[in-house]
Amino acid sequence: MQSIFGTARWLPLGVLAIALVGACGRHPAPAAPSQPPRTAPGSVTAERLVHAAREPGEWLTPGGGPAGAYHSGLRELNATNVSRLGFAWEYALGTRRGLEATPVVVDGVMYASGNFGRVYAVDAATGQERWVYDPEVDGQWGRYACCDAVNRGVAVWQGRVYVGALDGYLHAIDAATGRRIWKVDTLPERSPQHPYTLSAAPVIAGDRIIVGSAGADFAGVRGYVAAYDVASGAFRWRFYTVPRDPRAGPQDQPHLEKALASWDPRHRWEAGSGATVWDGISYDPDLQLVYIGTGNGAPYNIKEGGRKGGDDLYAAAIVAIHAGSGELAWYYQTTPGDRWDYDSTQKMIFAELDLGHGPRNVLMQAAKNGFYYVLDRATGEVLAAHNYAYVNWTLGLDPGTHRPRPNPRAEYATQPRLIFPGMPGAHNWQPMSYDPGAKLAFIPTIEEPMIYLDSGRRPAGLIEGTFTVPGFPPEVYDPAAMASLFGSLPPLESLKAGIPAPAATRGFLRALDPVTGKIAWQQPSATGWDGGVLSTAGGLVFQGDALGQLNVYAADSGRLLMRIELGSSVMAAPMSYSIRGEQYVALLAGYGGGPMGLPFPAQSAAYRYGNAGRIIALKLGGGAVPKPAPIADLPFAEPPPRPTAVSRVAHGEVLYNRYCSRCHVFGRGVLPDLRRMTAATHGLFNAIVLDGAYAAKGMARWDDVLTGDETEAIHAYLIEQAWQAYEAERAVP
Repeated sequence: MQSIFGTARWLPLGVLAIALVGACGRHPAPAAPSQPPRTAPGSVTAERLVHAAREPGEWLTPGGGPAGAYHSGLRELNATNVSRLGFAWEYALGTRRGLEATPVVVDGVMYASGNFGRVYAVDAATGQERWVYDPEVDGQWGRYACCDAVNRGVAVWQGRVYVGALDGYLHAIDAATGRRIWKVDTLPERSPQHPYTLSAAPVIAGDRIIVGSAGADFAGVRGYVAAYDVASGAFRWRFYTVPRDPRAGPQDQPHLEKALASWDPRHRWEAGSGATVWDGISYDPDLQLVYIGTGNGAPYNIKEGGRKGGDDLYAAAIVAIHAGSGELAWYYQTTPGDRWDYDSTQKMIFAELDLGHGPRNVLMQAAKNGFYYVLDRATGEVLAAHNYAYVNWTLGLDPGTHRPRPNPRAEYATQPRLIFPGMPGAHNWQPMSYDPGAKLAFIPTIEEPMIYLDSGRRPAGLIEGTFTVPGFPPEVYDPAAMASLFGSLPPLESLKAGIPAPAATRGFLRALDPVTGKIAWQQPSATGWDGGVLSTAGGLVFQGDALGQLNVYAADSGRLLMRIELGSSVMAAPMSYSIRGEQYVALLAGYGGGPMGLPFPAQSAAYRYGNAGRIIALKLGGGAVPKPAPIADLPFAEPPPRPTAVSRVAHGEVLYNRYCSRCHVFGRGVLPDLRRMTAATHGLFNAIVLDGAYAAKGMARWDDVLTGDETEAIHAYLIEQAWQAYEAERAVP
């Protein structure tokens, strides 16, 4: 999507304020002098990171510090006074797309990233804008993002702010002015056949900056992680996570020769093989190791077309790489032969744990597959692995090798199966937190099963963004309504037989002991797709949710201490910092991401108040958080005349579900409900879809995959759906 702010890279503060105030409605707190920086803006150094615990008032990385624990050492807020936590300031971001980043605060300045990789610098005490940086991403790239045009954060280092934009460019920005210093292309190639995108926060590793990419839900993408010189942006190395087509000759990197033997000889190499590094990058300066988590292989169904499949190294794995050379150090594959979209890209946390034989330096991850892993950072040895949610894709882990044991009930090639967890995973990108004092990990847990089925022989065929493997939560599984797209399907009751867990979507905030795997406490969350977590040395745990609330729990017991109404749905993790001895809690609020293809839940703040993205900061003594004005749908206008050809409508239904439904839902969602198009939009429909007439509004062109006749079929289907909604509305007394 072309940025709604235009393409100016940088504007003086006064000019920018005039340009944006009407659209964004910013409401900062009354101006006050911020804490004067003791150094130049953005002066994060290796020394400061190593000793981050000495500066608990700073938040130097998206995870707070080098451990990535999303834990604050501040203690001013605690169980005795948190009831007085209230509004400090807000900053409107001028977007209704999903927001997933956790800001960084350095010496009184907050740096946050939004859609497409836009960066905002504001005074952390008042919310007053310092500068805004637009990476000038072409609107076409919004089409290639599987799960909204999101960004997960920035790196701040030695006076610079680094951000990866959705189109794959890495930007270095002056932390004082917001001016671009350099911009480098991180993608190995650019074409619609290789739809890479970039959404993860970059990570500093010594004199290098590390980035990955996304796109494994589409054909043609081959996973990698790459390193660039932090000063100049010069390319240093690229580590590929999966083999290339062996018909092109020997593998281009030594570790891939071993990997090749683990892939089916008949694998569709033109699919790119996936295993992208779209989140979950960490760095240990003592060991000089970069840790990455890899995503699903591509296609999801490695047994399609009668193939036997294999382990598919290094998909769905945790991998350690030597920062200097870019060579493999060790790996552990969490889900060999993944067929369920069980990425291991979740953020990793460093800690020192005693598992019975003395302290060990470990990394921890709550992977999508439902298991919590504790690995030795130096060797990759699995020290502990416990499931923190109900799983039935495996019968358990082998106690010696920690390799999953297959469960025949997870095989969906011949018939649909109800599998735990579903594609969102038991834990997705939303950050967990680890409290080293309480020795508890706080995991935003999703218990959502899905009905998986092989779409190869079904009318819908390819469903873009799910790589031929549709998965349906039980709540939307309706065999009769789905018959036109997926043929005959079994009833849900037959799929549930013998499964002890409820076949329903639920969410929990779970406090887990990483050593024993025991759940110390849990609290139900709002929808299952709620926010990341912050814990503090004051004994508090914070989590925002889809309902538009910030929930505060006691870290030791899970007791709900208070609930603050925000008026905005939350996915991102909160963070905490202090200015002149006063502690703040802040977060980005805005829904989207993974549930982009579903309507907003009716009880969510995004549904009730719209989805205007903003940064919200809280402090002791603040009042109620201002809420946006409630919204209501206007009555359906009478749609255009019905199409006459029933066959065209049926064909349009298949095409709409194949290409459009991933983003455009029927109901209130991140993007418009196309049943509610205006007469002008109906008149421009083919020009919009095929020629990019609405590119400036974020609607990419699709003429590379759709013909004029197919576009008209989609239009016919939408008109028919609009008539059905119009008549249903009129029938209500």
